[in-house]
Amino acid sequence: MDQKYRDSDSEIWHSQVPNLEVFPFDDYLSIGFTHHRVILSKVKNYEERIFYISECAHSKWGTRELEKMIDEDLYHHQGTLPNNFAQTMTPGMQALKAVSTFKDEYLLDFINVEEIDVRDTADIDEKVVENSIVNNVKNFILTFGKDFAFISNQYHLDAFGEDQYIDLLFFNRELNCLVAVELKRGKFKTSYLGQLQGYLSVLDGFEKKPHENPAIGLILCKDMNKSFVDYVIQDYSKPIGVATYKTSRDMSEELRKALPDIEELKRLLDTEE
Repeated sequence: MDQKYRDSDSEIWHSQVPNLEVFPFDDYLSIGFTHHRVILSKVKNYEERIFYISECAHSKWGTRELEKMIDEDLYHHQGTLPNNFAQTMTPGMQALKAVSTFKDEYLLDFINVEEIDVRDTADIDEKVVENSIVNNVKNFILTFGKDFAFISNQYHLDAFGEDQYIDLLFFNRELNCLVAVELKRGKFKTSYLGQLQGYLSVLDGFEKKPHENPAIGLILCKDMNKSFVDYVIQDYSKPIGVATYKTSRDMSEELRKALPDIEELKRLLDTEE
């Protein structure tokens, strides 16, 4: 970075930092001038600014990715999903990592909501959502978070003569475990927890490698009562979290205009590869 820009940027930050002793200088120096300008212009709260600096440094976001995460309000959605990780995962640090890995809401702005709306049944609706994610898996992983690798959709589980299919199966390198995602078009139902717990039992018994941690499950639904989910999920013995998702139709016009173009995101991801 040009020294005059670094000095100018530093002066702006130092004029607004309440405590330089805890300021993440290594993270600050590792990201570009344009990133700092985006954070300063779009984020007003100091703690939020520090959060986005650190995420930029560790996740190596481009400015487009940074703007998308700010517009999605990642700061307030990270690690707040209803879950039972503390009770079902050992050691404790693994549970903390899992909590910080998932958000309570995901923006799936690439889903063709017009196609979904003409369908009649919830099952078909979920299939359309699934196909949209598979066809845009790069964008989904960008939304889902770092360290995820996509394994398969409709992953076949064959145990005791019972055929079962997981909507989406991922592997997370940081957590060192399989992550099963079940898509639900409507509002959360308690029956979803039992279904997903059964899938996780089979994954741990038949699919998990010896060096891997037990699988984690995520229910991704359109709506939920968070207090209710937080209460009922504690009685389940497998690590499960519940999150909601929004499509472009659910967003305000102002937010839709602020989001980067999907084709541009694809181009940037292809360039990076």
